[in-house]
Amino acid sequence: MSSSVDKFATREPIIQAVNVTRTFGKGIAAVHALRGANLSITSGRLVALKGRSGSGKTTLLNMLGALDQPSEGAVYFLGQDVTVISDKKRNELRRTQLGLIFQSFALVPYMSAFENVEFGLRIAGVPSAHYRDYSEQALDYVGLKPRMKHRPFELSGGEQQRVAIARAIAHKPKLLLADEPTAELDSRMGLQVMKVFKDLVQHEGMTIILTTHDPAIMEIVDQVYALEDGYIVEES
Repeated sequence: MSSSVDKFATREPIIQAVNVTRTFGKGIAAVHALRGANLSITSGRLVALKGRSGSGKTTLLNMLGALDQPSEGAVYFLGQDVTVISDKKRNELRRTQLGLIFQSFALVPYMSAFENVEFGLRIAGVPSAHYRDYSEQALDYVGLKPRMKHRPFELSGGEQQRVAIARAIAHKPKLLLADEPTAELDSRMGLQVMKVFKDLVQHEGMTIILTTHDPAIMEIVDQVYALEDGYIVEES
């Protein structure tokens, strides 16, 4: 695991989970995905959540991204309890302050790489005057500006993932959340994606939290949290 301390890291938490539980269903059919998870992550860090399938890591990521509400407990983003604000404000938070990357790249197939990134800026409410500059900057950051006119079916899996990253970072979010971002990539492509993440943390001051099963990735990140049966059982 990386032990580097970069110039953007601070002691102030950007995101916190306090005694977060998440239960699906009721009675004997209830599934306890999270059972009182506590987490505090400071700005300017690259953090991994690890654990077997069903351990609760994706559920926790969804809580941190304001995509789902905890059954109990609270989630704080920059000191604000996002579990008590309105749905409208949560949606605005996701659009403007967060970047989300899912296991499926979720690119619009008939749009070019540039258009996919630009579409993300429209959703984020970025002024139209910035569309071209922000889109090209993000694609250049992930090394795909020369292929920005290509549509997803003309790109490799690694290139599609990098387009998804460009779309997620183009509006310059404070926090980037990625669910198994290298799961469908070979080791070489996976390391390329992780290099992009490291650069975003070290040079742009972004905070990134990702879920993973890959031991090689755990050696690259700044912090690893392990989840088991809904609990955070290890911190390293």
